Amino acid sequence: MTIPLPVRIQAAVVRGAFALPEGLRRAIAGKPLVRDGQTLALDAQLILRLQQLSKAALVLPGGVEPSRAAMEYARHLVGGATLRTVTARAVGIPREQGETAATLYTPDGLAEGSGLLVYLHGGGWVVGSRASHDHVARFLAQRAHVRVLSVEYRLAPEHVFPAAAEDALAAFDYAHAKAADLGADPERIAIGGDSAGGNLAAVATQEAVRRGGPVPVFQLLLYPAADASTRRRSRELFVDGFFLTSADMDWFVDQYAPAPADRTDPRLSPLLAEDLTGLPPAYIGTAGFDPLRDEGEAYAQALREAGVAVRLSRQPDLIHGYANYIGIGHRFREATAEAAEALRKALAPGAA
Repeated sequence: MTIPLPVRIQAAVVRGAFALPEGLRRAIAGKPLVRDGQTLALDAQLILRLQQLSKAALVLPGGVEPSRAAMEYARHLVGGATLRTVTARAVGIPREQGETAATLYTPDGLAEGSGLLVYLHGGGWVVGSRASHDHVARFLAQRAHVRVLSVEYRLAPEHVFPAAAEDALAAFDYAHAKAADLGADPERIAIGGDSAGGNLAAVATQEAVRRGGPVPVFQLLLYPAADASTRRRSRELFVDGFFLTSADMDWFVDQYAPAPADRTDPRLSPLLAEDLTGLPPAYIGTAGFDPLRDEGEAYAQALREAGVAVRLSRQPDLIHGYANYIGIGHRFREATAEAAEALRKALAPGAA
């Protein structure tokens, strides 16, 4: 894909800002920001300042289509150069009507029978795609030494709840049934995602356990949406000014689960499931300056209380969506690398 010249120019400006000496970066970003006993990382504060100057937002005037276009555009600015040491091929996942498109990522030199991560991109169930998260999938594949199957699940408002959740479970079932075709070990298949994708991964895991049969061996949940029925303290602390806003979340949920959808349904709010026993181990990454922080951490606590092995890792100085920014600044990459390492260990041969 050829990136248009205006995008390349803007990407160069962003890279240039992050290459400046620390003093100049601080001058652009402003005084250190402290909230709830946490200090925002300079990398995070700088990207927020650049977004403010460019009037970037997750939900744009005009709604769905402009917001989708903006997310596709943004990955060229903050995602970094494409990792050419990871190859990609298209895969079709059959479903009742038609098929779900997916991309299989394979690091160069990875042997057959590797672990595999079924990956569900973020974007509030409304925006985002395999393309917008191509850099994230490649990074996880390379760092964790696994194959990654990135899924183009159906988006709202064209396909409302629970369509995306159904696609997530179907993708895991496909990966397990066709593991040999994908070059993977059927006993080492994890599921994961970021934000809304983390929600879908958690939901699909619960559904797999409830019905019996194949279950993911690990969950990789990055700043997941876990409860659409209530607002926790972090929604008030970080209501605005940190890219994802509380109003954005309201809009996303309204698109995905319009009335009369039950927002206490565990297929939308996995934190509210009556029984969390028997779920596979999980890594849950949260961000300190994120409206969704507290519900992700509440989900980690609920899993622990149900006897599930959980590693909760709050990145106290970062914002929601930190995995999307791995092409700029070291803190975003460092935090995402930690998640990739947890995945690598979970899917290593003999890890179970």
